[in-house]
Amino acid sequence: MLKNVLQSSLFFIFIMSVVSCKTEIQKPAVDKNAVIDSTITAFQKTLLQQQIDSVFKKYNFNGSVAVFKDSIPLYQKENGFADFKSRTKIDDNTIFAIGSISKQFTSVLILLQMEQGKLNVQDKVSKYLKEFQNKEYENITIHQLLNHTSGLNTLGGKLMFKSGSNFFYSNDGFNALGKIVETVSGKSFSDNVMELFKKAGMKNSFTSAVFEGTGFAGAYLGNGKTAEKVPDMPKRLGGKEIGLPAGGVLSTIEDLHQWNNALYGGKILQPKTLTTFISKSSERHHQILGKMGYGYGIMLNIGNPIAYFHSGYIKGSPSLNIYYPETKTSVIILSNIADEEKGKSSIFRPHIEVKKITDNLENTLMQLRLKH
Repeated sequence: MLKNVLQSSLFFIFIMSVVSCKTEIQKPAVDKNAVIDSTITAFQKTLLQQQIDSVFKKYNFNGSVAVFKDSIPLYQKENGFADFKSRTKIDDNTIFAIGSISKQFTSVLILLQMEQGKLNVQDKVSKYLKEFQNKEYENITIHQLLNHTSGLNTLGGKLMFKSGSNFFYSNDGFNALGKIVETVSGKSFSDNVMELFKKAGMKNSFTSAVFEGTGFAGAYLGNGKTAEKVPDMPKRLGGKEIGLPAGGVLSTIEDLHQWNNALYGGKILQPKTLTTFISKSSERHHQILGKMGYGYGIMLNIGNPIAYFHSGYIKGSPSLNIYYPETKTSVIILSNIADEEKGKSSIFRPHIEVKKITDNLENTLMQLRLKH
């Protein structure tokens, strides 16, 4: 795959050289940047179609994948069924459970409360929640819940380590953040997050607690031939096993694209606050995606290309949302079936392969930008 990327890149460099030469020979005024931009876009579309299509075919991927450069769609494809029994096909309006991608909304809600002066991320959680007013949890801060360094695993249990000294991914930590949002705002978590969606221009996103519409992709275990529906979806996402702030949001390809543009385009948080959100404040060794930095409910590539991303998984619904800030590119991968018997590394292979494709493409574009 990498070989194909490099071959395509060399082809692109050749085209760029030809364009440059023609521009020099033909003296009439030509917007060289516009020509280069259109050539780059054509190159991206061709490469993405070839390589992501191969991922769909290789894994018979049941879901939706899209790549947007700012507002320009570079690639979008849907395949398979939202409902295997009725054979309802997935389309670009299909609503998916996005699992832990939800955590970035919770983080942003906390930061918005901070901007309003209602809290500080360095505050102790015990200032807001009675459950943390004990010797075991007394030193845990909001900051440590946001970047999973609190040591908390299950609320009520012993800490995994001294708060602030290590990393341990905690859903209960993010559900506690949701309670803090409710405490300081005086409104339910769902009300807060729905207001956030409206601010971002997201028209088809909900928490599982308030969703009453149609178009939801039911979650399934197994494969296309032996698909077993996960019961009580999406309502079960609001239960103790998961929790709305940790993984209870439902969304679409277009809405997550809208969210990325609004968030990283500075329409949600103030510039200084956004910097805090994306700054590496801990480090995670993900069992599937490998070593990465971690900000506030967002993962970060270590090294190039610069990327902000988060995976999500609740039974039957593996997902990944990526944003490359240097080219303002969103990559969104949503699915609604998972063969858990093969393990999560197998479940996320399509997502990993797409990320490798777009990481390589991003690096190539950055190198070409430096040359031209």
